[in-house]
Formats: sequence, C-alpha cells, structure tokens
Amino acid sequence: MAFLEEFTSNTQPFELSSMKRRSAVKAMALTSFSTPFLFSQGFTGIRQLFASPTPAYQSTWENWPDLHWIGPEFWGNRLQDWEIQGGKAACVISGPNRTLHILTHQLQDGKQDFEQSITLHWRNDTVKGKSKAYAGFRVGAKGKFADYRSAAVFGQGLDLGVNGLGQLQIGEQSSDASLDLSQAIYLRMQAKWSGNAYSLTLSASNDPSFAKPIQIQSEGLKPEDLSGNLAIIAHTPKEDQADEALAAFADWKFSGEKITADTKQIFGPIVFAQYTVHRKVLKLTAQLAPVEKVSGLEVQLQLHQGGKWETVAISALDLEGRYAHFRVENWDKKEMVPYRVFLDFPLKNGKQEFFYAGEIATQPNPSENLKVAVFSCNADYGFPDQEVSDHVNLHQPDMAMFLGDQFYEGTGGFGIQTSPLEKAYLDYLHKWYMFGWSYREIFRNIPAAIIPDDHDVYHGNVWGEGGEHAPSDEGWGYVAQDQGGYKMPAAWVNMIQRTQTCHLPDAFDPTPVKQGIGVYYTDWVYGGVSFAILEDRKFKTAPKNILPKEAQVVNGFIQNLDFDIKKHYDIDADLLGQRQMDFLENWIQDWDVDIQMKSVLSQTNFCTVATLPEGSIIDSIVPRLPIPKFGEYVSGDAPTTDMDSNGWPQKGRDEAVRTIRKSFALHIAGDQHLPSTVQYGVDEFGDSGFAFAGPALNNLFPRRWWPKVPEGHQPIPGKAPNTGNYHDGFGNKMTIHAVANPYQTGILPALIHDRSTGYGIITFDKKNRSMAIECWPRYVNPVKNPKGQFAGWPIQISEADNYGRKAAGFLDTLKFQGVESPLVSVFNETTGELEYNLRANGGTFAPKTFSDSPHRVEVKNLQTGETKSFPGLKPSPTSAGEILIAFS
Repeated sequence: MAFLEEFTSNTQPFELSSMKRRSAVKAMALTSFSTPFLFSQGFTGIRQLFASPTPAYQSTWENWPDLHWIGPEFWGNRLQDWEIQGGKAACVISGPNRTLHILTHQLQDGKQDFEQSITLHWRNDTVKGKSKAYAGFRVGAKGKFADYRSAAVFGQGLDLGVNGLGQLQIGEQSSDASLDLSQAIYLRMQAKWSGNAYSLTLSASNDPSFAKPIQIQSEGLKPEDLSGNLAIIAHTPKEDQADEALAAFADWKFSGEKITADTKQIFGPIVFAQYTVHRKVLKLTAQLAPVEKVSGLEVQLQLHQGGKWETVAISALDLEGRYAHFRVENWDKKEMVPYRVFLDFPLKNGKQEFFYAGEIATQPNPSENLKVAVFSCNADYGFPDQEVSDHVNLHQPDMAMFLGDQFYEGTGGFGIQTSPLEKAYLDYLHKWYMFGWSYREIFRNIPAAIIPDDHDVYHGNVWGEGGEHAPSDEGWGYVAQDQGGYKMPAAWVNMIQRTQTCHLPDAFDPTPVKQGIGVYYTDWVYGGVSFAILEDRKFKTAPKNILPKEAQVVNGFIQNLDFDIKKHYDIDADLLGQRQMDFLENWIQDWDVDIQMKSVLSQTNFCTVATLPEGSIIDSIVPRLPIPKFGEYVSGDAPTTDMDSNGWPQKGRDEAVRTIRKSFALHIAGDQHLPSTVQYGVDEFGDSGFAFAGPALNNLFPRRWWPKVPEGHQPIPGKAPNTGNYHDGFGNKMTIHAVANPYQTGILPALIHDRSTGYGIITFDKKNRSMAIECWPRYVNPVKNPKGQFAGWPIQISEADNYGRKAAGFLDTLKFQGVESPLVSVFNETTGELEYNLRANGGTFAPKTFSDSPHRVEVKNLQTGETKSFPGLKPSPTSAGEILIAFS
C-alpha cells in the first residue's frame, strides 16, 4: 500500500493525465483486496488534497448533471429532499432539519482555526418574514456514536445562517440588519481560537464582491462545540412544512488546520453489492445512488483474472430501485476471485470512473464446515453498527443471512413518505442505504441471502393474502393491515423485493401473485447445504378475515379473552400457501451430489416464543415493559396469541413442520426480537426439527419468555426453568432449549444492549452431520471473550435430531458398497408417502419407521444416478437383519 499512501499524501496540484490516473487507480485496486476499499478515480471531491492549502475543499456541483442525488462525498437528510439542480445543491422541500453532510471532511478535536463560505439562494417566498425558517451551516455535528456516519444521519450541532427575515443567525442570536432574500446571499464564517475559547464570526452580503456586508459574532465557544461534521442546513418549522424548495446552495468552500480529510469516506455512486453462487450461476446486485437521470448509463461487473480486469457482464440501471443486476453462467471458479463493479460516469468536465470492489469467495468443499452468520430486525438505534461488523468478521463466516426487517419505518429519523410514488422509492432507498452502510463489510466478500419482512414494506404486520391490496384510506395502521394484503402500491413492493432479492437463485415458480407482485421463494445450494428460502407473509391469510367476529381481532391479537383460539385448529387458513408447500415437497426430494445437508430459511419461526403480562390483548406495550435485572424471573406472564408469528394457523404450521422434518432440516429464522432455540413438536414434544430464531440487531420490540413454571416441570438439564416442554399460546408443542430474555447488562447505551441484541453463527459440520448453534451479544468480541455467548448457547445438535419422532420400528440395516454417502429414501407402502430422505453418513444405515406398515427403501448413487429399490420391507423392534447394496 506504499503507492496508495504516496498518492493520497501528495499536496501538489492534481494534474495526472487520464492514462496515468487509470494506471494509478488500477494499481490501487490491485493492492486492496485484503481489506474493504471504495474508491473513485478522478473523484471530483478529491482535488482539494492535491491543490494548494487554500481552499482545502471546494464543491463541484456545477460539474454534475441534474440528479436526485448530491454526489459521493455527501449524505442528505432525507435522500429525496436534496437534488442537484442547475449546478446547485437544492433542498427541494421546506421541512424541519434538512441537512446535507460532507462525509470526507470533519472538524477534529483541538484549537485550530477554520473558515467556510457558500452562496445561498432562498427559494420559498411563503416563509419569508418568518424567523424560525433558516438556511446556512451546521458545524460540530455529532451523532450518538463517534463515527462520521452517525453524525451524518443524526448529528446535532451549532446552526448558523440566514433566517426568513433576512437576518444573520448563530444559534438563538440574530443580527439587527438584514439581507434581501430575493437576491443571492454570499455567506462566510470564521472560527478563531483566542485565549481559552473560540470566537465565531458570520458575515454575509448580497454583493458577489462582498460589498456592504452585515455581520454577527458569537464568543466563548468551547473546542468540543466545534468538533464533528460539517453540514449545510435548510430548516423550516413543522407548521410551515411544504412541498416547495426552501433553498439552493453553490460554491461551498472551507479550509483551516482544524479540518481533516479522508476521501475513502465517500458513499456512492456504487454504495454496496450482494451476491450468491448457486449451481454454477453467479448473481450479483450492485446498489447505486439515484443517478438514473443520466440516460444510457451502463454498469459493468469486472473480475480480476489472468492478471487483469475483465468485464464479464454489463447492466443498465433499474430506474426505480437504482440497482444494476448481473448474471454470470457457467461459474466454475475454484478459488477466490476479486470483483469490482465499475461505472464510467459522465460529468460536464469529462467522464469519471467509479469502482466498488470485493471478492467472490471460495466455496467450502464437502470436507469443510460451512459457517453461516444470521441477522434480522435492524432498527437504527446502533447505526452505523460498527461493532457488529467488527465482531462478526472475527468469526470468518462463509455466508450471511439477513432474514427480514433490514430497517424500520422510523430509520433515519423522518418516518415514511408513501406518495408520490417516485418520492416513496427514494424514501425506501434512504433507509436501505443505511442498512448497507452498516453491514456491507459483512457481505462484501461472502455470499448473502437477504429477504424482506413486514417493516421492509412499511407494515407492522403483513398477512399477504396472496398479494391483495390492503386499502389504506382508513389509515395506515391496524385497520389497513388487518384487512390483509399490502398497503403500498404493487410497483413499490416489487421494487423493494428486487433490490433485496434479485441476487437470490431463480424463483422456484416465478408466476406473480395478485396485483402482479413477484415472488422469490427458492432453494440455494452452497457449500454442501441446500437452503429452502421461504416467504412467510405473502400467502398468509389475514386472521380477521377468517376467524369469527367474536374473536375481535386487532393487529393479529384476539381482544375477546373468552375466545379460545385452540378450538379453531381446522380453520381454512393459509400459512405458506399451496404453492410454497408444493415447493417444499419438491425440495425435500431434490438431492444431488452437491447436497449433503438441508436447512430452511424464513422470516419467522413456527411457534410463538413470547409472553406478556396475563390478560394483555395486544403487544404494543412491549417497548414499555421494564427490563429485569440479570437472574430475576418475571412472574405474572402468560403465552401470547400473536398471529403474526408462524404459530398460527396451527394446522398450517403442523403441515409445514411435518414436511420440513422429512429432510432433517434445521430451521433458521428471525423476526421475533427474542433469541431462541427450540425443537418443534406436532403430535408429541420433540417429534420434529430444531429451529433457531436469531437475536435482533437493534431491538425495537424487546419480547420476552417468562412462562409460569408448572409443578413438576422438567427444564433442560442444567438450564433455566423457562426451558423444557411448553405449549405456546396456540397450543403448539415446543421444547425450549435456550432463550435470551432482555436483562440489565450495565453496558451503555442500555437501549441497545439491555434488549438481547446480537447475531447468530451456525456451523454445519458435514463430515459429522451436526450443527453448532451460537448466539452472540453484539457487544462481545468473540476472540477476546470466547465464552461470551448468551446463556444457554452454544447448542450442538445432530442431523438426526431434526426428525426427533420416536421410532415404532426399524428396517434391516443397509450396508453400502461402491458408493459414498448415497441418498436413502423411505416410503410407507400403505400410505404411499415419503417418510423421509437423507444422505447416509458412513457405510451403513438403519432406517427407522413410525408404523408397522411395509416400507420401500430406495438408495440412490448421487454420483451416477443409479437407484436401487427394496420394497416390502417389514419393520421390527430392532434392526436385526442386513441388506447389502452394491453399486458398480
């Protein structure tokens, strides 16, 4: 990296030729694969590092085309509120706290001086004369965490500028004299250290030569008041909010020893990328900033092979989701391959090249473990969540699973904008970009599954009803979503799904549901494990539409305490829908030589591990419930009947569990905001598979599991009383092996760390056919504190544990010759049904049965496709006989 250090430390004018600059960037990219790196060749904001010290920075919006975006060195709050218009940075709305932060420069701690200037154009005549509307600078902006990204999104600081009366303003202080808001305003600020405090001078003029300026001063500022981010602000009080541009800015300059610079802190125009490799197909989606107004843009996927970069795929930009999607067939790479997403972007002063670099990982071979990192439920409390990326990457996972609620409606601090549609697209992208900004270093270099859940589509809960429209004219909350379907327009829902899921393997059946809403349920084979990816919500029946009126359903909760949901087991309600059940039936029988084990991914688990104070009829109280001290057992709770969970409808739940267990699959889910490992039961406790619901990354709803402990209850040996066999609120059988209730950790901020936040790590041991389930608090460094998991974990289970049904008998032991790990399928000849199938591990296998009916066993050599069938086998209490099965 010596060349990179020399290149970025040069203080001479930046006059490299185009050819030399390309060579410089190529060399830089070639040295950066071992660490995440984002760079733009010829990046328009970089020039201040190679120019004379004054000015240290000067904006270049005049070189950019009109865009719904401000450029790579900026972050706008909100995304849809800032545009480049006619070479200016325009705030296109009049609303509270609209800020534009520069990402590449910050004010450091210390007592150095600095200054800045900008040209301001006031655009909203309706707020002229109102002193509480203002535009200008924000200095010393700080967020909740010492990170420029936290400051860019949430940073508060000292505001100074021009108000609606034309007066200069520093904080609450304003000038007597005023400016003409109908003319351009040339604004300057100087901060000087004098004695033991800063003095701040703000001056302005309507004359470009700065004739007859007016001025205001503020004394006695502390050094910490002027450390943090630099930003510009356009602020209108909420009562004067309007869809009308407030101000536009041009020619922003600043300099001074107090200002530090780091050009690697740009964000865009390629902001992140996610990919999968499945059965020799690489699919990669690169998320871009809103640059779609530039016609004819082509985004390239390049691989570094044979000592050079080669373009292997080209994509246009999706005009709604602002992403580029790539598909590479016949992927047969055996080693890690560096990739980069490349964009040659036209500016008014010439084209600029931008890159986003990463790695296509080496796929684990059959003898290696497969390590999976599991995430869900990402509120913005901990943004930018650096500790999560740091700690997860210490595990060196092979793949990542983000199982829903990549963000919440409040992410970024401004709620949601649902119309007009174009603004709603950008509103989503603002939140989606924050997700990527937090976690892209987890999935930059490893494949990832990302699947949306209810909050991703601006719902508290979704009962999709096969894609119906949920009328929102009666409000946006419970009334609308209880009707079933999607509140947002189908085009918007499809855009969300494409940005998050189009890099997944091709859908099993891509036929859209109602309103033309697409589907993505599919299988993903990677590293010897086949993952069935389900859509929990899309086909699910809305409980209010199917249960008797006397249930009085609100937000999926029964308000009538006398209504017994357990008596409505056979109600005709969908959980996964027939299409997904058909997919699962196909998937459990779909084995090939690349598959050794199986797992199911979905948004939520098939039971309801949650309690509330007895008599509660809705869970809106959850965020206000007190967090107990460690070791305290909360009394007075009872299991909930939350029909947003997959514990309802019970019959559909049982059908899904019975199907999944036939392939001995582990179920991995999110959604519940409460980490748990359970074993499902259908007819008996523990007769089905295990499920892990991972912890929330940032927990908006700190659910809990504090059931009454019945007399004689037997917890899991050595574990807490709330483990062992329990029924959930719907009567579903579940064996709780571990649960991580919120408790007072004493670690700040409590809002994050007292709510059982973290992530999961699951290791598939294909050689021993076992799974290790780990559950980590986000604040724990797993290297420094290897025993720092939530209490009750790690949990080790075998593949056989995922079909825990007790055997009624056994068939003769199968002994294999001439084949390695064949597929064994066991059929009940009385019912004709497949009982189960799995790959045998070793030279013998003793099939268990669940009745005394005759059975047929099929053994398939997955290397050659040769199958041998053995009908009419009779079970016995023990596997007394032996069948030799020889393959040539």
